[in-house]
Amino acid sequence: MKKKIALGILILLVLIQFIPVDTTNPTVDTQKDFITVTKAQQEVAQILKTSCYDCHANETAYPWYFKIAPVSWWLKNHINEGRRELNFSIWGDYTAKRKDKKMKECIEMVQEGEMPMWSYTLVHKDAVINEAQQKLLVDWFTTLRTGDAN
Repeated sequence: MKKKIALGILILLVLIQFIPVDTTNPTVDTQKDFITVTKAQQEVAQILKTSCYDCHANETAYPWYFKIAPVSWWLKNHINEGRRELNFSIWGDYTAKRKDKKMKECIEMVQEGEMPMWSYTLVHKDAVINEAQQKLLVDWFTTLRTGDAN
């Protein structure tokens, strides 16, 4: 009985590998991108690209393990949710009110260490944000909220 269950699970795991997951990124209009619109300094831009853009922009770099179901389903769901919540690639399309709200949320999430998510940094060690980088991002986001930058 146990062998039949194990064989059934194995067959199921093999079969789900044939269910495709879309790994295409939407087109990016750099004129609407957060880094371009806000004229972010180089260090801020690098932190955002390394720690945020995989899930919060249309620039996801899909790793090799993204080809393995059901991991791919879980990751794609995270990416879709991340883009829905905040998409740096379409920053130029946001209203002033929405931009301010998103900056407030970014400040809170970075200060509280909630972003980038621990599950992301577990595999992407270069995405970990140290205290100095946290301060730099929070200061930049705060400047955007106070209207001292674009």
